[in-house]
Amino acid sequence: MAMRVPQVSAWQNLPVDPRKKKGTVMVPITSLAFYRRYTELLLRRYMQVSLRMGQVPSVLGNCMFRGKVSSYRVRSFEDAVIFVYDVDRCLRQLSPEEKELVARIALQEYTQAEAADLTKQSLRTVVRKYGEAIDRLTAIFLEKELLEVGPLYDGQ
Repeated sequence: MAMRVPQVSAWQNLPVDPRKKKGTVMVPITSLAFYRRYTELLLRRYMQVSLRMGQVPSVLGNCMFRGKVSSYRVRSFEDAVIFVYDVDRCLRQLSPEEKELVARIALQEYTQAEAADLTKQSLRTVVRKYGEAIDRLTAIFLEKELLEVGPLYDGQ
């Protein structure tokens, strides 16, 4: 059985009629800020799959990193290669500064304060630039359909 490439969908439940809680409509979230957590989760999955393939994610280069072991099993090497390649292509579209912040915070799991010290920037600047970088990467993931917006439907 082939591994399914990880996809993340996001939508919100809205009541059809606020007075009646029975029916709901699934409405896609339109703000990129909503997807930040999903983008970070996708990046962590990318990190895990890359390391399981024996490859350090390209955005990290040869630097050292901290990471966590996961019980996620890759069933198909080919699917893992395609997934890692697709995420690598998306990461290449970021500027070097954006790549560094994404690598430090999302992949290496440094706090934003630690990343600020490492990059010699203020915490406020790192928070702003990291948010912009993740939003830009989210837009790229959505465009390439690595992140997927859920369909509209009646969830009765």
